[in-house]
Amino acid sequence: MSKRFAIEKYVEQKNQWCKIFGEPELRLSNSKDAQRIAEMLDGDLSPENLSCDGELPRSQVQAKYNFLTRAASELKALYPTVQMWEA
Repeated sequence: MSKRFAIEKYVEQKNQWCKIFGEPELRLSNSKDAQRIAEMLDGDLSPENLSCDGELPRSQVQAKYNFLTRAASELKALYPTVQMWEA
């Protein structure tokens, strides 16, 4: 059984929301979608979203941060020209 990449898991989660809201599914094989995914990652990494406005315990915030930064790194490896905010 192969190890799942964080970016694949992230896109799968986002596609579940796309389905609920009747939006088109995101595809990692599409460069326009890759840019959209990068923008979503940027938003999810904002302090307010990362901590759920300060409601999550530090351990959950750290786990969420680790997952999202791993997904962002994997996306950048697939699409080096994708534009992302970087600290």
